[in-house]
Amino acid sequence: MASLADATPPIALGALDGRYRGAVAPLVDHLSEAALNRQRVHVEIEWLIHQTSTGVVPGVRALTDDEITALRAVVDDFGTDEVAELGEIERVTVHDVKAVEYFLKKRLTAIAPADEDKGLAELIHFGCTSEDINNLSYALMVKGAVEQVWLPTAEALVAQVSEMARALKDVPLLAHTHGQPATPTTMGKELAVLAHRLGRQLRRIEGQEYLGKFNGATGTFGAHALALPDVDWPAVSKAFVEGLGLTWNPLTTQIESHDWQAELYADVARFNRILHNLCTDVWTYISMGYFAQVRGQGTVGSSTMPHKVNPIRFENAEANLEVSNALLDVLGGTLVQSRLQRDLTDSSMQRNIGTAFGHSLLALDNVARGLAGLDPVPERMAADLEANWEVLGEPIQSAMRALGAQGVTGMEEPYERLKELTRGRRIDGDDLREFVRGLGLPADVEARFVALTPQTYTALASRLVDDYLV
Repeated sequence: MASLADATPPIALGALDGRYRGAVAPLVDHLSEAALNRQRVHVEIEWLIHQTSTGVVPGVRALTDDEITALRAVVDDFGTDEVAELGEIERVTVHDVKAVEYFLKKRLTAIAPADEDKGLAELIHFGCTSEDINNLSYALMVKGAVEQVWLPTAEALVAQVSEMARALKDVPLLAHTHGQPATPTTMGKELAVLAHRLGRQLRRIEGQEYLGKFNGATGTFGAHALALPDVDWPAVSKAFVEGLGLTWNPLTTQIESHDWQAELYADVARFNRILHNLCTDVWTYISMGYFAQVRGQGTVGSSTMPHKVNPIRFENAEANLEVSNALLDVLGGTLVQSRLQRDLTDSSMQRNIGTAFGHSLLALDNVARGLAGLDPVPERMAADLEANWEVLGEPIQSAMRALGAQGVTGMEEPYERLKELTRGRRIDGDDLREFVRGLGLPADVEARFVALTPQTYTALASRLVDDYLV
């Protein structure tokens, strides 16, 4: 049997780089191994520019505008050839960040070839430990992935759910609490609850800080302070980190503590869990016939049962959200820990960030496609409401309680009287109206309840959508 491992081009081991590549491809620019190396190149170049433009090292000339442009073009033009070249260098250095240093020294020599400029190359990676470069690179990678890919996709989905909520705000729905028929609501209000929950998590994620450190092998600026004792190194570090668009962390060991990552992953995981709740609710509404899957499906629902259109988008999303959360949870739990001043657990762990976001992004794509293929079936919702007149027992006994508290006679034991009428039995509109007319209610209250139906008992549901759904 031929080995698939030897196939050319290589066959993907995981589903994200195989079957689902199209949905997650935008993350490759941010969270792949190649993206990590590109960000390392970016950070090293910006550190060189920062040193020379601010005079950190006395006697070193500033780079010209053309040289700075040429250096930054190394990042802009970073592609498959550069990935391969770095790989060749790393096979010699057996160290990924050192390979970046040598890669850039070669580029700098070509950009500033004069003999008197040879010393400039020593400012590449000057004062740095590998983690100074890596932590900033990961912060920029995750920031870019969240702000440019994941968050816009999540925001679009929440907007889609909100639009559905507004469109269906007046469509009555029999609620089910504990799986039992309960006080009616509207389909729009129930979707609005989910949109509101999801939106709240997105606002937390939008406010996320992305921290970075730049302070040497154990966070003391040890080599920096001895090499150049007259420099205010914390001020230099702060300016450089903030110049990259990150928040400066002044107190660390060799590594940035990753607390911000744990905070972010917890919020994304919570968003995922709420989205999972949306999937299971919509799946259930489909199974109850409240939604029909009719638009844009183009799927074979079953290999043997031609009548079926399975809610596969929501089931696929559930699975991917669970995989994403398993990874986000372990990332958040592991990254906040480090033995003494450094261990490498975080290095291997962080290489799974892309996979965690990839499964979440794939789920977002599936939910959006699934929702786009739904049509509400109001008549099916109305049929369930018509079959459950007993749910009107709640407002009637509540009105009797209020009247009794106001001194109206004949309103005793309202809960017990409605329980006797409704519990464990089906009633219809005639049964309920007859009961209401025998309660001795004030005329205006009696008229209100005689006119009430399960379909009209949605109270403030529509207003809540209008007033409070962002």
